[in-house]
Amino acid sequence: MLARKKRASALRRMSGYAFHPEAFTDIDQLWEYIAEHNIDAADRVVADIFAALRTLVGSPNIGHRRPDLTARPLRFHLVRDYLIAYAPDESPLGVVAVLHGRRNPRVMTAILRGREEEPR
Repeated sequence: MLARKKRASALRRMSGYAFHPEAFTDIDQLWEYIAEHNIDAADRVVADIFAALRTLVGSPNIGHRRPDLTARPLRFHLVRDYLIAYAPDESPLGVVAVLHGRRNPRVMTAILRGREEEPR
């Protein structure tokens, strides 16, 4: 856990984006799930997510809004099957969650509601 916090802190300083602590856990969990069957595929998915985050830092408004999931001014960007939920007006860009896009919308809403306070 301490290593994860150090990694997240380093990413925050160097990357232009910052993870809600649970968003970083989302990425760890999706990697573990995919890696059960194919480690290389898990690495590619996570690399694609980080590549998208670098793009979003430069163009934060390319994502779309999802008023069906949250009233907050978050935007969503799809990477493969995963939705990155982020706050485009924050500096650094605030990554709130990384969720599977086929997840039940009610579950997504509950997850996002639980992350309204964004500890950094």
